[in-house]
Amino acid sequence: MKKFPLILFSLVLSIGLWNPSEACTRVVYKGPENTILTARSMDWRDEIPANLWVFPKGIDRTGQTGPKSVKWTSKYGSIISSTWDIASADGMNEKGLVANMLWLGESQYPKFDPKGSKKGLAISLWAQYYLDNFSTVKEAVDFSRKEPFVVVSDNIPGTERFTTIHLSLSDASGDNAVLEYINGKLVIHHDPSYTVMTNSPIFDEQLALNNYWKGIPGTVMLPGTNRAADRFVRASYYINAIPKTADTRTAVASVFSVIRNCSVPYGISSPSEPNISSTRWRSVSDQKNLVYYFETVFTPNTFWVDLKDFDLSPKGKVMKLDLSNYQTYHGKSNTDFKETSSFKFLGLES
Repeated sequence: MKKFPLILFSLVLSIGLWNPSEACTRVVYKGPENTILTARSMDWRDEIPANLWVFPKGIDRTGQTGPKSVKWTSKYGSIISSTWDIASADGMNEKGLVANMLWLGESQYPKFDPKGSKKGLAISLWAQYYLDNFSTVKEAVDFSRKEPFVVVSDNIPGTERFTTIHLSLSDASGDNAVLEYINGKLVIHHDPSYTVMTNSPIFDEQLALNNYWKGIPGTVMLPGTNRAADRFVRASYYINAIPKTADTRTAVASVFSVIRNCSVPYGISSPSEPNISSTRWRSVSDQKNLVYYFETVFTPNTFWVDLKDFDLSPKGKVMKLDLSNYQTYHGKSNTDFKETSSFKFLGLES
């Protein structure tokens, strides 16, 4: 194996020593006959309750940042995984657009002036805004380049930890984008090849590190720690190594095996690395068939939801699948959803 060039070695060293606050992974599978699957793990140091929600189109929303909030009416219905029932962390809309929010400690957002000219959008609604409004990644990216609003962040409720997130998008054609706020500026990475993302470091550095590992056969050596850079390399290798098939059962099984390979065992902790985070749940979005698969570490079953079987018209109802008490679901779980009022997205108005 060739020695690292000095610059690349420094990059690897700096990334390798970086202890991410929260450690998630996201990966996109592309198979024949328009088979597109997006998987992600939610890794978090503390308990982070999740429920599944189905939102019909036609919901009026506000950006939750006061009088200068962005306002919109949802064009598309969606299924999402909530975080503490204050934010959409992950989801897919009826057009097959998927949005995933992952932690990024390096994020720095522009300053928001509640009395200024720029509209505001609370970070809790960042993913939901794209699910509500766009059918493809290109539509979302073209809109975002105009920077029509400012993403407004705040501390995680009950803590002094400032919320720092980056957002990935994928669609039913296999297109991909990553949106990050670096030094107060929106940085957009848009290319169908951007099929893997982890929580840290910034996406440019993730790509640079992965380019090195592409020269080393994955059957010979792969980095094996639970740090973000190592998970990025493993996800990149395995998502291309698994069979490319149009058989949904096989494809879903293969993609789940990849995201599980990049997960962090539950209960992992280290006095010298206090920020290592255990995987709490995993999802796989089938963007061709509009089926959302989900599993948590506390229940033994993977279950799924067919988004097509819900009434997503403006006359449809908000539906919730409660996961708060370790309920065990199996197979298709549409009928386990219950009609309810929506949760309130957290923002400056909360």
